[in-house]
Amino acid sequence: METIFVTGATGAIGASLVKQLVERGKKVKALVRDLNRAKLILPSNCELVLGDVTSKESILKGMEGTDTVFHAAGLPEQWFKNPKIFQEVNVNGTKNILDSAVTMGIKKFIYTSTIDVFEGFAGKEYNEKKIDPNPKHTYYERSKQEADKLAVKALQKGLDVVFLHPSGVYGPGPGKSPGANQFIKDLILGKIPLLLPGGFPVVYVDDCALGHILAFEKGKKGDRYILSDRYISLLDLAKLVNEIHSLNKIPKVMPFWIAKSISIVGESFSPISGNPPLLPKGQLEFLRWQAIPNASRAKKELGWQPIDLKEGIKKTINFLFQNKESNHS
Repeated sequence: METIFVTGATGAIGASLVKQLVERGKKVKALVRDLNRAKLILPSNCELVLGDVTSKESILKGMEGTDTVFHAAGLPEQWFKNPKIFQEVNVNGTKNILDSAVTMGIKKFIYTSTIDVFEGFAGKEYNEKKIDPNPKHTYYERSKQEADKLAVKALQKGLDVVFLHPSGVYGPGPGKSPGANQFIKDLILGKIPLLLPGGFPVVYVDDCALGHILAFEKGKKGDRYILSDRYISLLDLAKLVNEIHSLNKIPKVMPFWIAKSISIVGESFSPISGNPPLLPKGQLEFLRWQAIPNASRAKKELGWQPIDLKEGIKKTINFLFQNKESNHS
């Protein structure tokens, strides 16, 4: 039986990925940092390997006897007091995984990149054709750009890499979400007095994981696939949440100049306080970007079809308010 090695297995994408692989009869080895937590999240017939992407020894141990690697580990946060952690995990961690895959003779490497590596213009659609040569706004984005380049180098040296590029992942899953899940939860709890201008593209977590599996089954060496359902403004998302779970009121949209002022002040004081800014500059720029990723290639070549957005939001709301795991990282 083919054995698959998965990193990031207790994250949102990774947990769904492991579950779906096991359901398809695959033997899975999962690299995890906390065995007790992993046992609560992952299927009982999944083999757990204690380790971390920053530990090459644990990676090599985990890859023993495996044919395929799904590298879904990474830090999705936009801010840390010490930004070097993005380099350590997203860049150096990816290098460790890639180098180990070459050493162990891995046959296929499925890499979770991000839509952030592509060039796109405000209000315009973009696809997988053009990698943005310019550094993006945040440490997170720049770390993913650098990690993507490492995967390209490994590809050029002969490793069979397929690239997946999810948009903003939402839906049931372990851990805290810095994106759509948190927005939906805070909105329902009345913690959002004003909406930020702009929006972002989204993809349901189980659809995202399935896209990875389809890329493993059908994707060819060097292929890139955007996994995104649609772009939605925060106002439209709030209206959709209101249709499913009536809000006391739908917040109004904050003028951009106010949002920018909040961001500047927050960024100034964060290094002193040690707390993340209320509105990181990179987050504001991403919301303002309003570029629209086109996932037609994944739909055409992989047969990938995302769930209806309203249905996905409904499942997410049910999960957020019924499952304690959604409140713990």
